[in-house]
Parts: sequence; C-alpha cells; structure tokens
Amino acid sequence: MAWFLLLAAGLVEIVMALALKAAAGWERPGAGALGLGAALASIVLLTAAMKTLPVGTAYAIWTGIGAIGVTLIGIFFFQESAAPLRLVCIGLIFLGIAGLKLQG
Repeated sequence: MAWFLLLAAGLVEIVMALALKAAAGWERPGAGALGLGAALASIVLLTAAMKTLPVGTAYAIWTGIGAIGVTLIGIFFFQESAAPLRLVCIGLIFLGIAGLKLQG
C-alpha cells in the first residue's frame, strides 16, 4: 500500500507543477490554487507512504516521479528540449527509482 501511496504522491506532484506553470506567475489564480492544493495533497500522500518506507527512499522516488513526469510532459506538450543528453539524464533518474524499488 505504501508504494501505491508514493506513486500517487508523485503523480499529484506532476499535477502541482503543471498547475503552477499554468498559473503564469499568479496571473491565473485558479490554476495557482489548484497547484497549491495538489502540493498539499502530494505531501499528505508522501507522509502516509513514509509511515512504512524509508524516508530517503520515499523522498528520492517522489521527486524522481515528479521530475520524470514533468520533463516528459514538457517535451511532448510544451515543445521543450528532447536533447539526447537530457533524455539520458532522465533515464538515469528512472534507473535510480527502479533500483531503489528493487532494493527496498
């Protein structure tokens, strides 16, 4: 169950980042409020996952899910760079997440 909560926390973290981008520096307060709500929900889910998962593992995976998800969405929907080195680095984050999951 803790791993599911951690995955959910990471996915909600992606929503938070996208909502804050859509807020455009608080020009769109609704999107900003969604971003704040998603941040709070993500922290609540992360906290629940940390009841049983090691803090370092949980935090690394939570941030990794967010980083990978937001980067991929940025590439596919916002025409951000898909430079090979950037993709390799994202792949390394993924391998780190997989390694932490397999280890613990």
